[in-house]
Amino acid sequence: MTLRHLFLSFLCSIGLLSGCDQQGNFTEQVGLDKLAKGISSEADVRMVMGQPETVYEEDDGSRSLQYPKGPEGARTWVFTIDKAGKLQDYKQVLTPENFARIQPGMSKDAVRRILGKPRSMIPFKMKNEEVWDWRYLDGVDTKFFNAHFDMSSGKLTQTSTSIEQKM
Repeated sequence: MTLRHLFLSFLCSIGLLSGCDQQGNFTEQVGLDKLAKGISSEADVRMVMGQPETVYEEDDGSRSLQYPKGPEGARTWVFTIDKAGKLQDYKQVLTPENFARIQPGMSKDAVRRILGKPRSMIPFKMKNEEVWDWRYLDGVDTKFFNAHFDMSSGKLTQTSTSIEQKM
């Protein structure tokens, strides 16, 4: 490969990476800019975001579509579709405010409904504990929010936070 080819390859790589976030994923904001609250349909959301990982039917006839961007991503998006099928709102749910809502005694389903699908679920049989984690960004630091569940009852016993160890 000539020096010219190497240089062109380098420039192409820089151009591609400029549209990526810290994890090397194409920035989701580009797709989100194509959606308009009150105007875009559920089909529009699915066209931009793809197939949701989970869909919740709400009591008021609306639907919540969850899009976790893990396991290495650090965001989970929830889109609310009103009963007329229009985009009502969307938000990134891996936030300190939502982490504060996670309290001992909650069920696994209740936690998952707030935060979306965890990055991992690890059982610790000797402790009768299962730990779920979500990767998220706190400023420039990548952290993990951990939810500890009693394996017998399925109820949350505690939460913790850990910092991603860089290799």
